[in-house]
Amino acid sequence: MRSNEAFKYLKDEVTQWRRHLHRIPELDYDLYDTAAFVAAKLRSFGIDHIEEGVAKTGIIALVEGSGASGETIGLRADMDALPIVEQSSKPWASTHYGKMHGCGHDGHMAMLLGAAKHLATTRNFKGRVALIFQPAEEGALGGLWMVQDGIMDRYNISSVFGLHNEPGMAVGDYGTCYGPFMAALDEFDLIVKGKGGHAAEPHRCIDPIVITAHVLLGLQTLVSRGTDPLESLVVSVTKLSAGAAYNIIPEHVTVSGTVRTLSSELRDFAQRQIDSTAQRIAAAFGGSTELRYRRQDPVTFNSTIQTELALKAARAAVESAAVNDKLAPVMGSEDFAYMLEARPGCYMFLGNGSTAALHNPAYDFNDDAIPYGIAYWVNLVETVLST
Repeated sequence: MRSNEAFKYLKDEVTQWRRHLHRIPELDYDLYDTAAFVAAKLRSFGIDHIEEGVAKTGIIALVEGSGASGETIGLRADMDALPIVEQSSKPWASTHYGKMHGCGHDGHMAMLLGAAKHLATTRNFKGRVALIFQPAEEGALGGLWMVQDGIMDRYNISSVFGLHNEPGMAVGDYGTCYGPFMAALDEFDLIVKGKGGHAAEPHRCIDPIVITAHVLLGLQTLVSRGTDPLESLVVSVTKLSAGAAYNIIPEHVTVSGTVRTLSSELRDFAQRQIDSTAQRIAAAFGGSTELRYRRQDPVTFNSTIQTELALKAARAAVESAAVNDKLAPVMGSEDFAYMLEARPGCYMFLGNGSTAALHNPAYDFNDDAIPYGIAYWVNLVETVLST
């Protein structure tokens, strides 16, 4: 295994790739130019087995080791951009108005391509590496689609690993934790039903807006009074829709929001209690409710053995003090969780320095992080698939 210094020879070239990808952001599954660039680079490295069109525009590329036969591990990078107007003012800023790589997926692809070039040259491992380039991470369930496309079974992948940049962490720092690392994501629409009528005669109505006000306060007690304070639950109402006139009390109000949890038990509790709490409050006022609840990403769960291997790979790249194995879990979600449901693995954060936050119009991936990302991937492969 090698420190990050050993991979600085790739930095300038990989930076060029990253900035090219940054200029051509594409959304969700419509990643035709992005995928074509990635596939062309992989072919230029002498990688023979490249499957394109997985989950529409995803790519799987296999790198065979020079050692004895062994297992296959998966390394995943996400490819899609965000529907944001970029304000970074960088020379390599987006040329596609209203789209930008505001989460660093351009950097993730570039670092995995840099590792692929090195691994395809040295092949200092046994078994195989499956390079997974995934579409539609930003809310369109690309990770789930790739799993449902059968990539884990088709390539006999035994474990899978992901890497994501983290603004606010110093460049060269790594961080993760054992067990739940990122939250499950659920979304809901709650319809509060009453009886509409003239605003001058509220006594003849059942006002769903008043009911909704009490429901909103009641939902907050799920966290403050219904949940162990040592557990993590977020219930956020983010949208309200009601009425169309000043003088009419509407028939119903639609309340929408998101729920984040770090355990399946708390996830079940939240769904059950949102429904029952809203029903009871509405019934007290003579109204009723209807809940539409959608489970999205599961918990991103780091398995013990794979997390130990990931930490070993990171500590080979930098001083041990720069690797945090007790990073606090994050209440954001990540659809890499679907791959971790299918196979054991680990999700790791890599410092992006003092840049703008993710999903911010001024964000840009920090190219100084590139050698650290490549070192991590190469060290991980040579650790898990040691000859």
